[in-house]
Amino acid sequence: MIIFLLIVITVLSLMYGYIGWRIIVPAAFSAPVNILLWGMLVVALALPFVVIMARFNGVHAAWVDWAAWVGYLSFGFLTLLFAFVAAKDIVLLAVAGYQKVAHLFSGSGGADSAGVDPGRRQMVTNVVNLGLLGVTGALASYGVYGAMRRPRVIEVDVPLANLPPDLEGFRIVQITDIHVSSTIKRPFVQAVVDTVNGLKPDLVALTGDLVDGSVAQLRDDVAPLADLKAPHGSYFITGNHEYYSGVQQWIDETKRLGFDVLLNEHRLIEVGEGRLLLAGVTDYEGERFDPDHKSDPKLAMKDAPPASVKVLLAHQPKSIYAAEEAGYDYVISGHTHGGQYFPYHFLAALTQPYISGMHQHGKAKIYVSRGTGYWGPQLRIGAPSEITVHRLVRA
Repeated sequence: MIIFLLIVITVLSLMYGYIGWRIIVPAAFSAPVNILLWGMLVVALALPFVVIMARFNGVHAAWVDWAAWVGYLSFGFLTLLFAFVAAKDIVLLAVAGYQKVAHLFSGSGGADSAGVDPGRRQMVTNVVNLGLLGVTGALASYGVYGAMRRPRVIEVDVPLANLPPDLEGFRIVQITDIHVSSTIKRPFVQAVVDTVNGLKPDLVALTGDLVDGSVAQLRDDVAPLADLKAPHGSYFITGNHEYYSGVQQWIDETKRLGFDVLLNEHRLIEVGEGRLLLAGVTDYEGERFDPDHKSDPKLAMKDAPPASVKVLLAHQPKSIYAAEEAGYDYVISGHTHGGQYFPYHFLAALTQPYISGMHQHGKAKIYVSRGTGYWGPQLRIGAPSEITVHRLVRA
């Protein structure tokens, strides 16, 4: 973990330094203003890690919540700005390269650019940078709205060949990746619970990453989850963030809230003559934290009674490989947030086979939710949050 944090700090330092080099330096401000702006970048870099350390050490003070709001919001703004500045510089580099090649072929060398007024060049650079700051600010504002609003309800029909008539229309409502924390509090959780109950689900599935923090810190914020209502129960599986936050304590707390926690286990759901096997696995990376939490879809259906349909709850989409091999019909997943905000959804695609929506994988289907909350920056751009209704239908 320490090595990972050092890598993250190094990468972010380079990104923030690049922003300063390409925006602050060309502006040629006075020394006091330069010191102030560079100091703001350093503070923005440090704040998220201060929050992480405070959480790790069990600090519950109000200043931690304020630091999280400022730190994560500045993180989102600056990473967006970095993407725009880098894209601008790539375009400029490509144009300069093209011009150089064109001049070489025309025999004029690079002489055409020798007479460019440096003052005019600096003015154009600063105007473009000011425009990038404005666009980034507008986009970040839209992203905050997208992250903080009540998640939209997505209804998905799941065609299954062997679905019994009594299970036709059975509704599994999925919430996932809420990430209750210093910036996601009880009112948001209450709004999610009210929405889910209004959907009148047959079954509720919470597919991991409920929290970023300890039970002691967040018990009151997650309390509304005890009011979830579904005739066939509410089920919980671990996500990777539960392991950062005290996994056994959160397992105990979710049980206290009324969830049936599936740790490589299954339950049989019976509706009339219809029999649905519902299984759940620990997070794909759970074994790194606890050897007993190795994610195992095959183990999750061990000694299972006969059932026409087998559904697996698995936090990470990577579980689809073992799930399809084990014979599941449908996998319900999350973890990716759909990338959360453009253009960083490309990073999610590097580590997961699918980042959002319904997919056919061999003989199995998988649905990947974009998540109900958000993680880190209070931004969602091009990846709206969701509460998902999985409606089982006969193929």
